[in-house]
Amino acid sequence: MSSAPTRLTVGRLILDVARRFKAEKLAYGHGTGAPADEAAWLVLHTLRIAFEECESQLDRTPSPVELRRVHRLVERRIHERIPVAYLTHEAWLGDFSFYVDQRVIVPRSFIAEILASGIIPLLGEPVRRALDLCTGSGCLAILLAHAFESAHVDAVDLSSGALAVARRNVADYRLGRRISLTRSDLFDALPTRAYDLIVSNPPYVNAASMKRLPQEYRCEPRMALAAGRDGLLLVRKILALAKQRLSPRGTLVCEIGHNRKVLEQAFPTLPFTWLETSAGDRLVFLLERSQLPD
Repeated sequence: MSSAPTRLTVGRLILDVARRFKAEKLAYGHGTGAPADEAAWLVLHTLRIAFEECESQLDRTPSPVELRRVHRLVERRIHERIPVAYLTHEAWLGDFSFYVDQRVIVPRSFIAEILASGIIPLLGEPVRRALDLCTGSGCLAILLAHAFESAHVDAVDLSSGALAVARRNVADYRLGRRISLTRSDLFDALPTRAYDLIVSNPPYVNAASMKRLPQEYRCEPRMALAAGRDGLLLVRKILALAKQRLSPRGTLVCEIGHNRKVLEQAFPTLPFTWLETSAGDRLVFLLERSQLPD
């Protein structure tokens, strides 16, 4: 006598999807770092299950319609190598959720950790005006507005498509009165004003690394990743121009990926302070206005 087929629960579905992802050798790094996490994110989002409700829902049986939705996204993730964030139009930085599509890179800045856990004591005065260069989805501008509740935030990007996404996120968080979005090549189109804090997660992938990027990363806008031969194309411009845009005790915080050695060789006299993140102290630097080149 044959046994009854195993019931397909939410928990079993997540395990099955994770096994498929692992077997297909997908690339991760757009909000998750492993097949199990990627599978859970895709399944829970598609079934409209909040993460905090996950445990109580694992034994539920998805409907045929729900299973078809999951299957469709799993097939796209595998065959098109599209990151789950683009398939679900959702990305997270800490406790904050953002709408994303392929007009912007998937948010993953370590500056988010720093804003949440320790930059405020490093600043000499209250932050009244802040600037987010290369804002993309607007995620860091929104985190700035939450971290510094009395601050007005300017956010710029060269991509009109990215600014459309940022505008949607700013509206979702009801921060339209506190965040101004401007299409600009770094500082070019900004009014002349001094900022207490400038943050930037600019393009920083060097030419050699761009050639080796997995397909998942090629789904993202090239202009948001590529930064010339050594990865410092935008960082050099920011360092050259930031001082004249900072208040007397203002601070620049910039993420540069794995380019610390190259940056320090290019600017041996600058006293970079390297900020601690969950991935170490080689990714994000801080410079005060007085430490920047004239």
